[in-house]
Amino acid sequence: MTDNVSVDDVMSELASLEQPALREANERRGDDHGVNLTQLRALAKRLKKQHALSLQLWETGDTAARLLATLICRPKSFSPDELDAMVREIRSLKVLEWFVVNVVKPGHHADELRQRWVDADDLIGRAGWTLLSDKVVKEPDDLDLDALLGQIEQELKETPERKQWAMNTCLAQIGIHHPEHRARAIGIGERLEVLIDYPASPGCTPPYAPVWIATMVQRHDESRSGAAASRRVGSSTS
Repeated sequence: MTDNVSVDDVMSELASLEQPALREANERRGDDHGVNLTQLRALAKRLKKQHALSLQLWETGDTAARLLATLICRPKSFSPDELDAMVREIRSLKVLEWFVVNVVKPGHHADELRQRWVDADDLIGRAGWTLLSDKVVKEPDDLDLDALLGQIEQELKETPERKQWAMNTCLAQIGIHHPEHRARAIGIGERLEVLIDYPASPGCTPPYAPVWIATMVQRHDESRSGAAASRRVGSSTS
């Protein structure tokens, strides 16, 4: 596809990719689209970056079109106010996830938007806590992790489900990546029991924070031990 492709052309192609059975399955999970995401990514790869087109796709309000828009936009072209207005239009969880990962994080305004969104409700709050979890892992030095754990302890149990998931993720990331706070993070998870009964597929880590923390720390320790053993073997044979 060339740079002069129209939004109508793209919407027609998205319609041709629609699968009724997939839409039905997605709707049970709260997402109103029936386009295979691998095919959607392939379409984005053909379109390449086309920011003006991405804005037109976003304006349609169609979930598949908005997912595609997050892949072909230029994240650094948005102002914080534009991104704030966009997030307040989102109703689909999948659109929110792709919007945060593909648009907000690669742009210039993640810190500012995190602070705007973290105390909001539902999907906007989820976006704020998703950005906060990312900062806990990558840039924790300017965060007060003790205060953050205190906030999680007070609010997690009664937080609406979609925001609660991201807040619980933040609790787990603190425990996984910051050993000095690990015991407290595990203790909070054990007392609150949020997602304790959430079903996890075989081979997947349960989202219950104490199990999630313990599992990831064990994997990290095993990986580090294996790497050290490999270095010792290499040293002894050299």
